[in-house]
This record gives sequence, C-alpha cells and structure tokens, in this order.
Amino acid sequence: MAKVSPEVLQADLERYRQIALALGASDSKIITTDMIIVDERVRAKCSNPKCPYYGTNGNCPPHAPDLETVRKIIQNYQYAILTCTRFPAEAFTELTKDSPWNECRGKSHEIVSRVEAAAFHDGYYLANGLADGPCKGLYCAGVECQVLLGKSCRKSLRARYSMESWGMDAYRMATLAGWDIFPIGRSTRRTDIPYGIALGLVLVY
Repeated sequence: MAKVSPEVLQADLERYRQIALALGASDSKIITTDMIIVDERVRAKCSNPKCPYYGTNGNCPPHAPDLETVRKIIQNYQYAILTCTRFPAEAFTELTKDSPWNECRGKSHEIVSRVEAAAFHDGYYLANGLADGPCKGLYCAGVECQVLLGKSCRKSLRARYSMESWGMDAYRMATLAGWDIFPIGRSTRRTDIPYGIALGLVLVY
C-alpha cells in the first residue's frame, strides 16, 4: 500500500488493538517488529520430542517457512498487534473430549483472523496473522489436511500458522509485554497454574 502517515498508522493500530479486545482478548498491545523474537530452539521443540502434529498439516513444520525466510518477512514490517487471551486453567490441563481447550484456542484464531481482515480491508493488504498451536487438532482432527493434498484449506479464513511454527519465542515475547505465562505440560494440574493463555500476532505494516 502507499506510505501511511505516522498519525494515521498509529490511529489504525490502536483501532485494531481495540478490535482484539472487543473480540475477547484479555489484553492487546501495539509492538514494533524488533520485539519479535525468532529462535531456532523454538522450532527444535517441534521435533524433539516430536509433536504429534509435526508434518500432519500445511501450517506446521516441516511445511512452515524456514527461519531465514521468517526473519526476512518480519524485517519488511514495522508494527504488529500482539494479543493475549486468558482462559481457565482446566481448559489447558484437563484435556478430555469435553475439554474447552479447542474452544479457547479457536477464540484466539478468530481474534487473529478478524484483526487481520480488518487491516486488510483498510488497505494494509499484506497484513499477516499468526495464532497459537497447531490448526490440525483444532479444525481437522481425524481427517487428512486438504493443503497437503494440494487442495484449499477447509478453514482458510481462520486457520493460521502458529507463532511457534515460525520459530517465535512466544513465551519470552509475552513476558516482555508484561504478561504472566505458565509452562503447561502433561503432568500440570489445574491447581498448579492460575490460568492458561493463548497468544496471537498480526503483522500489519
């Protein structure tokens, strides 16, 4: 798009931040892209120990962009919207078939996709959103990824790469934004943490 004045850009970024909050984000911040941390160790965690979603969909490694490409992409942006959505601890620690985990993660994907869409329709046509966690378990559990079959994504308006699949250190970025984040593993109990969070990022301009 054409060069935008600093005043217009900041007003638009603030509006996108407010859109994220209106959609249910617990907090949202305007950040400069030099605050985005890309670290090879994050990508390594996808394969050691190997995530069950590794290689199963078009948005997870090894199908995600290599980190050199990711860094080049980020360098072409100046600003992004970083979002944080808090959910009850049990949504992340009690993963039964009735767990609200996917509902919570789906909310994060929705926030990212709708902020991205708002920016796109305002003329920031290169806006690019990333959510959290693999899209496969969220939208296409039990079925083969259409993208890997050479077809269109079933949920193309919502499914996004995760920040982790692009090698972003989401934990550290959340901490630098002033948000508490708690590591959650298989042995984590709901009494061990006050809440879980889902993060999202929209590269705007």
